[in-house]
Amino acid sequence: MVEHDLSSGSPDLDAVFGAIADPTRRSMLMSLASRPLSVGELAAPFDITLAAASKHIKVLERAGLIQREVQGRTHRCRIQAAPLHAGLEWMRHYERFWSQRLDALEALLVAESTSAKPTRGKARSASRPTKKRTSR
Repeated sequence: MVEHDLSSGSPDLDAVFGAIADPTRRSMLMSLASRPLSVGELAAPFDITLAAASKHIKVLERAGLIQREVQGRTHRCRIQAAPLHAGLEWMRHYERFWSQRLDALEALLVAESTSAKPTRGKARSASRPTKKRTSR
């Protein structure tokens, strides 16, 4: 099992989160999840030049999220999802952290709520003044 540094200063983790911070790059990764695509195919859904698409692809490559293969003049990109695992582990760490804190808060609120509730019937009737009926 590979151990990942869960600190925010991990260069690999920084590169992954930096790469997926951009919606265009996230969309490119989603497109690559189904099959390898050329740079042109990755750029097609966006209003960007091939040069701009290539810059996005280079960011994804530096993060290790995609692999580019050159076939003649065509550059085909394939997703490499393994680096996303480090990001997932980092998020799971904080998911467990917050789940424990929220569970403790919920237990505290439930305990406080049940101890603060008056018992039905007795408290209600004692707090209501009785009305006298007058005949007119």
